[in-house]
Amino acid sequence: MDLRELSIHDQRITYRTAGSGPVVLLIHGMAGSATTWRQVMPGLAKRFTVVAPDLLGHGRSDKPQGDYSLGAFACTLRDLLVALGHEHATVVGQSLGGGVAMQFSYQYPERTERLVLVGSGGLGREVNRLLRLLALPGSETVLRLACAAPVRGAIESLGSGAARVGLQPVPVVAELWRSYASLSDDATRRAFLRTLRAVVEPRGQAVSAANRLHLAAAVPTLILWGDRDTIIPVDHAYAAHESIPGSRLEIFEGVGHYPHCEAPERFVELLSEFIETTVPARITVARHHVLRETGS
Repeated sequence: MDLRELSIHDQRITYRTAGSGPVVLLIHGMAGSATTWRQVMPGLAKRFTVVAPDLLGHGRSDKPQGDYSLGAFACTLRDLLVALGHEHATVVGQSLGGGVAMQFSYQYPERTERLVLVGSGGLGREVNRLLRLLALPGSETVLRLACAAPVRGAIESLGSGAARVGLQPVPVVAELWRSYASLSDDATRRAFLRTLRAVVEPRGQAVSAANRLHLAAAVPTLILWGDRDTIIPVDHAYAAHESIPGSRLEIFEGVGHYPHCEAPERFVELLSEFIETTVPARITVARHHVLRETGS
């Protein structure tokens, strides 16, 4: 899964791709990167063309002083698919990526074959308290100190000590550490805060897709969630399932915010089966306008 790059509007986008067949676009969460999909990409690539980008401001993609809204991310992903010659995709989004996936399906329904939400943002107000605190004014200084080299070094020493006695980090801890470590870079940290404040405020999530979920009924939709998710509560999964007629809900027992890392084999099996047993949506822009106006 070699890292590749291309330039879109003079901004470098890095991505990983593999396989052949129907296109699956994997969208990572906040402070994440395409690396988060490393355990499921090989399995998916046996049946599909998998595209996993680093969103702008994340991973090795550029980190401009620009727009980090869901709409801006969706626009860049559309341009990426066009540049790679892909007309349609099953759009899979985890956490922040779920919000981006829903926005993508709303802005570009003609390109969306299926929608898969994994521990997705944008489905309710509740979110982890730490993210709400980081949305407060002045959190830049606190975050810079928390990500300083001495603090990171102390945490790494604890991890190394645990490894020497045979203790290995569980997938959730490994993913959180990877996200935290990325914030040691000044540009990445600034982009993270801009992204965070576009979707989260001190009272909770600031962006909601609730008034547009009915539109997803026209697209095969799969909702995957861990019942021990401490970032975004599993209640949001049940509520979204109720709001999207015809959607499918799968709860991962004993799993937290990263089903694709904590239970990768089941994730690949469920996603593959969902794609292979559903008919891809083919929604024209005109039809989307009718759905949006009439709700049916």
